[in-house]
Amino acid sequence: MPTTTEKLLADVVSTIHERGAVYGHPYYNHKRISELWSAYLNHPVTASQVALCMALVKVSRLSESPNHEDSIKDGLAYLSIYKSVLDAEMDTAFTWGAD
Repeated sequence: MPTTTEKLLADVVSTIHERGAVYGHPYYNHKRISELWSAYLNHPVTASQVALCMALVKVSRLSESPNHEDSIKDGLAYLSIYKSVLDAEMDTAFTWGAD
């Protein structure tokens, strides 16, 4: 029988796959967001920084509502996405699902 943690992580993986089917590989989605944020802020923001900032939004929400399961799942998802996006940024040959 799966543990609570295993169920939580399975839900996170499922959500990441569902979102990937809609938005494509996280790198490209976060790259688009980083370009918008960079233009708005007039300061460069990387795709991986977007993922970290989104995780921080979830941490902030958890400070107010520590038991809100969706924020916990979303925070875990964004940290996982951060790793994928960071790997893509560092891989000069990365072309998976290019836009």
